[in-house]
Amino acid sequence: MNLMRWEPFEAVDMMFNRLPFFSFGRQRLGSSEYFDWSPTADISETDTEYLIRAALPAVKKEDVKVTYEDGVLTLSGERRQEALQKDEKFHKIESFYGNFLRSFALPDAIDEQSIRAETRDGVLTIHVPKAKSEAKKLTTIKVQ
Repeated sequence: MNLMRWEPFEAVDMMFNRLPFFSFGRQRLGSSEYFDWSPTADISETDTEYLIRAALPAVKKEDVKVTYEDGVLTLSGERRQEALQKDEKFHKIESFYGNFLRSFALPDAIDEQSIRAETRDGVLTIHVPKAKSEAKKLTTIKVQ
């Protein structure tokens, strides 16, 4: 007799994954494109730039696309699943594979020509430099 591990919420997980209105399944990008998951991201700010760090383990830099248009920075791509070994039997897979997408609304005062991205140790870091602005002068308006 084989012992089986009881997973009390397995049926609930399966239900949420099958029903599209819970937004846990594939989500539509545009007319015919879909994405399967969204990477987590941390956003921080220094005196000179905004930093967006997205966790993308096991994603090659060739499979990542970063775009900026109309004040929105978009990170998209694909995490490909490795070929399964014939002698390997999976009991549970918690990693997400497939297309991904994240979009971030950026402030107006940025230098969009100097945005750059780099990847290291499974983390994509996007540097968004702040625009250099002149010190604003105090203007006194005469009340009449």
